Amino acid sequence: MRDAQRQQRPARTAFGGRITGGRPVVTLTLIGLCVVSYVLQLTTATWTRDLAFAPYIGEYEPWRFLTAAFLHSPGNFAHIAFNMIALWSVGPFLEASLGRWRYLALYLLSAIGGSVMVLLLASPLDLSWVTGVVGASGAVFGLFGAVLVVLRRVGRSAGGIVAVLVINAVLGFVIPGVSWQAHLGGLVVGAALGAAFAYAPRERRTLVAVGSCAAVAVLLVGAALVTYAGV
Repeated sequence: MRDAQRQQRPARTAFGGRITGGRPVVTLTLIGLCVVSYVLQLTTATWTRDLAFAPYIGEYEPWRFLTAAFLHSPGNFAHIAFNMIALWSVGPFLEASLGRWRYLALYLLSAIGGSVMVLLLASPLDLSWVTGVVGASGAVFGLFGAVLVVLRRVGRSAGGIVAVLVINAVLGFVIPGVSWQAHLGGLVVGAALGAAFAYAPRERRTLVAVGSCAAVAVLLVGAALVTYAGV
């Protein structure tokens, strides 16, 4: 019996993720990290300053491209509340559908993609180059982009997600202080990775997933390096 259990392949989702059951561990961990980080922002004077992203400093402290996604506006509780609610609304579904490692890669690369888009659309000649950016919005919009593709792949309606995207796109231009650039960057990366995960040939799912994540990472790093080289 033990030999048979060892030889038995683990159950997989329609997109190649391993079916684990139980709680959405990755989603809960991401939410927990954001909450802990927010508490540290409120209690530690330098936490936000040392981890927020701004184009002018990203070249010398590149970890900020990612760490900014675990920060939120200390003076606006609605900022973290909205992002965490949005993360919880789509995260568990994607985590169960894609599998944990694909889902985590999607989230982190979308977060970085948001920061890279902020860099690409900023100018050294104005305040956008030195303005700090914080928030999980880029990563969350990456999840929105991916869930659109996944729902279409399985033939389910994505009308609710489309409505959320449209509303947030409008708010990004109407409400001051909202980084629509990060939303756009995360959305593009999320949709691209979601398509790679959802439409990969059955026999090459792992190869396509790893290759697409590596390709996106290289493109993001290359875009940042080229931008800084031209400044």
